[in-house]
Amino acid sequence: MLLLIYLSSGLFLAWSLGANNAANVFGPAVSTKMVKFRTAALLTSFFVIIGAVYEGAGASQTLGKLGSVDALGGAFTVALAAAITVAGMTKMGLPVSTSQAIVGGIIGWNFFSGSLTDFSALSKIFGTWVICPILAAIFSFIFYKFYLYFIVRSKVHLLRIDAYTRFFYLAVTAFGAYSLGANNIANAMGVFVPAAPFHDISLAGIDLSGTQVLFLIGSIAIGFGVITYSHNVIRTVGNDLFRLSSVGGLIVILAEAWVLFIFGSQSLHDWMLAHHLPAFPLVPVSSSQAVVGGVIGIAVAKGGRNIQFRVLGRISMGWITTPVIACIITFVLLFFVQNVFDQKVHNETIYDFGNPVIRELSTHEIDYEKIEPLKGATFKNARALHAYLSNVDQYTQPEKELIMLYGALDPIEITPAKFKLISYKNLNESQISALEKMIGRKFRYRWQFEQALADECDSWNARSKDKGKKDEIRQRIDYIVNHFRVD
Repeated sequence: MLLLIYLSSGLFLAWSLGANNAANVFGPAVSTKMVKFRTAALLTSFFVIIGAVYEGAGASQTLGKLGSVDALGGAFTVALAAAITVAGMTKMGLPVSTSQAIVGGIIGWNFFSGSLTDFSALSKIFGTWVICPILAAIFSFIFYKFYLYFIVRSKVHLLRIDAYTRFFYLAVTAFGAYSLGANNIANAMGVFVPAAPFHDISLAGIDLSGTQVLFLIGSIAIGFGVITYSHNVIRTVGNDLFRLSSVGGLIVILAEAWVLFIFGSQSLHDWMLAHHLPAFPLVPVSSSQAVVGGVIGIAVAKGGRNIQFRVLGRISMGWITTPVIACIITFVLLFFVQNVFDQKVHNETIYDFGNPVIRELSTHEIDYEKIEPLKGATFKNARALHAYLSNVDQYTQPEKELIMLYGALDPIEITPAKFKLISYKNLNESQISALEKMIGRKFRYRWQFEQALADECDSWNARSKDKGKKDEIRQRIDYIVNHFRVD
């Protein structure tokens, strides 16, 4: 019951995502009367679930780097604040971004807990917020021009074109829903991943990790939001911003689906890296921004006339204010949840610079004279340590990052009971054997555990020069650490 209460805010946010953002997948289809609302909603709900379960883990990692909400009470509060923000914007008929709401919520949690915001991850996310609508507009423009070229050359009868359009609406809606689930499930349930409330299970012969179970529950809530409360946003995107034809609506959905897919698909990301191609970062982007960018692309392709700039301005203001509002609401709610309801909203990460840490840092080309003042020092959280390092001019930025990485206490214990609950589907035999040999061992620091793993088995070594292989090993280590971490 307590777990259900904690997850309720994430489910509320997932429902809000379905009510607000999932309408972007089929809003043009419904507003142009090419597909019935019920058909589009059911199709979208089904493929959102598939995409969330099988591809949702990639984008959630970037949010984890921005801020690791490590207590269920904190995850509940962050998700609740984001859900309140999104639901309020939805009530006003504005297609806001759950991505921006959850990012604002995580930053609010970072401020409250004394955690540091990873500005490299934040800049990556901000960059995608700029690129997302532009890329969607470019795709939409190109697709529309290609469509016109095809129609002129093929001379297909209008009735045949109408039939083809209806069929492609269903196919593109399914693709868009799959991409939405893969990319945006991290917005609703990603903050719960570090607290790992579920174990791995087997469902109807399909092995699901604890994270996939979490995403399955969240995606069902998204589907419920699609079916029950997505009409208002359909009207804003499909009619108010720019009057779309049936073909225009199809192209907008297709452009949005591709943008969500390339920023959310772990399999596409890994395939591109394996073939030495540049890959887009796995970041939860805004489907609202993508669909608005797609609409603008169509409008520009038609000469830029009849764009309702006042509506576009309202939407843009919603994008700007969403993270700020979510951040403020999160900070206030965290205070009440911790001090009024006496719930744990974060775990203090203590930094302890004992002899093992000092010895390890000395192997990383940091002058001992810089390390020596830290010997025996303890800091209550990341912000306190960062403040100390910032007040000392001798440390470079890479040295600060190493010091914070190796000094963080992160107790890990390999117990027989937890070992039996490991999901083996992503681990090879040598990796499992290496873990089995470590049963009964304890570690104070994560880096000690990672080194011990690499010593036992080279396939646990995350220092590979192959980025795709390195990312894969890092994901497996994250899973193992979360599994064996001691509270």
